[in-house]
Amino acid sequence: MNADHADHPQHDHRRLGRELDLFDTDPLMGAGLPYWLPDGAVVRHTLEEYVREAERGAGYRHVYSPVLGKRELYEISGHWDHYSEDMFPPMKLGGEEVVLRPSLCPHHALIYRSRSHSYRELPLRMAELGGMYRSELSGVLGGLTRVRSIQLNDAHIFCTLDQAVEEARAALALIRRAYADLGIRAARYRLSLPGEGNKYVADPELWRRATALLEQVLDGVEYEAVEGEAAFYGPKIDVQIVDRAGRESTLSTVQIDFHQPERFDLHYIGPDGAKHRPVMVHRSIIGSVERAVAHLIEEHGGAFPAWLAPVQLVVLPVAEEQYGQAEKVVRRALDLGLRAELAGPEHGTLGARVRHARLVPYVAVIGEREAADGDLAAVRLRDGRRPGAVSVAELLARVEGVVRTRGGELWAAAPHQAA
Repeated sequence: MNADHADHPQHDHRRLGRELDLFDTDPLMGAGLPYWLPDGAVVRHTLEEYVREAERGAGYRHVYSPVLGKRELYEISGHWDHYSEDMFPPMKLGGEEVVLRPSLCPHHALIYRSRSHSYRELPLRMAELGGMYRSELSGVLGGLTRVRSIQLNDAHIFCTLDQAVEEARAALALIRRAYADLGIRAARYRLSLPGEGNKYVADPELWRRATALLEQVLDGVEYEAVEGEAAFYGPKIDVQIVDRAGRESTLSTVQIDFHQPERFDLHYIGPDGAKHRPVMVHRSIIGSVERAVAHLIEEHGGAFPAWLAPVQLVVLPVAEEQYGQAEKVVRRALDLGLRAELAGPEHGTLGARVRHARLVPYVAVIGEREAADGDLAAVRLRDGRRPGAVSVAELLARVEGVVRTRGGELWAAAPHQAA
C-alpha cells in the first residue's frame, strides 16, 4: 500500500492546493496558519454544511462558543496540567489570564452546566464546528494536515451510563456514512489506551470503566488496541486513514469520558428526584476540517465528488455567437443551486478550455447546432465519456440529482439503456 501511494507525488495536497487555487500561506500570517482561496472555501463550506445536516438528522443541536477561555477553565478541565505544552501561552487581560482554547469540550461542559437537566432530556447531543488552537512546533507543520489554527467538527453527548454504548455506536455509524459520501476509506480502527508517564489522569477505575464500554462499542468491529495514544482524560476509538505517501493519521474519534463530568460537577435529575452524574461521549465525524480537506484533495487528486466540487458545471460556447445561449444555461444552473461557470472564447481555444476544466464533473459545449435548437448542450464528463447532445433540462436535472443524492455515478444509464 505504501509503495503504491509513494508513486503518486502528484496527489500531494500541498502541491494540488496551490495549483488548484484552494489554499495558500503567507509568512506574514505565520507558519501553520493557511488561508482559504475561493474554490477551497467552497469545498470547506460545503463539507461543513454536510456535517451540520448529518448532525441535525441524528438529533444534534448546534451551539457556538468562544475561542478564548480563562486559564482557570483549563485548570479545572485538566488541560493545563496534562496538555499545556501544546497550548499557546496565556494572555494578560486586566487582572486575568485568558488562553486560546486547545479543545472545545470544556466550553460544552460549561454550556451543559448552565441549565438544569432532567433525565428525560438525555441524551443531549451538542455539536459545534468551532475554532481551536494548538502550539505546534514549526518543524512538524505541513499544508493542512498539521496547523496551528484548527476548525474542529466536534460534538459532546451528555447521557446516562446505560445510554453511552449505544450513543457511541451511533456516532461510529455516522462516521461510516460520512466516509461513504465523501469517498474516504478507513484504514483501520484503533482503541487508543494510556501509556507510561504522567500525561494521563491518575484514576485507574476511570480508565477501566471507559475502556470496557468502548470495547462493547467495538464488538464485531476489527480493531487494534494501542497504548500511549489515549486522550489525557480517557481512552478513545480512533478511525485511522492513510495518505498517498503511506502516512497514517487519525481523522475521526469517539470517546467515553467520566473525567470531565466529575471535574465540572455535571449532573442531571433522575426519575428518583436526585442528582446523578452524566457520561460525556466525545465524537468527531471528520475531525479537523483542515485535515479532512487535505485527505479529500489527495484521495481524489483534486477531482472531488460532484456534490463537493468547487465548480460542478462549466459551459463552453464555441464562439461568440453562442455566448448568449451559454449564459442562459449558466443562469438556469445557478437558479437550481448548482455551482456553474461560463468559459468563453476569450479563455482560449475550445480544446484548451476543455483541458482547463478537466477536474470539473460536467462540461456543456454550446455550438452552432445546440444554439440553433435553443435547448441543447453537448455534454462531456470528467471521466472521459461523452453522452452527446441532450436537452439542457435533462442535463441540469441529472446534475442536480447527482449533487442532491451525493451520488458517485456522474451519468447513469437510462432504464431502457441499462444492460
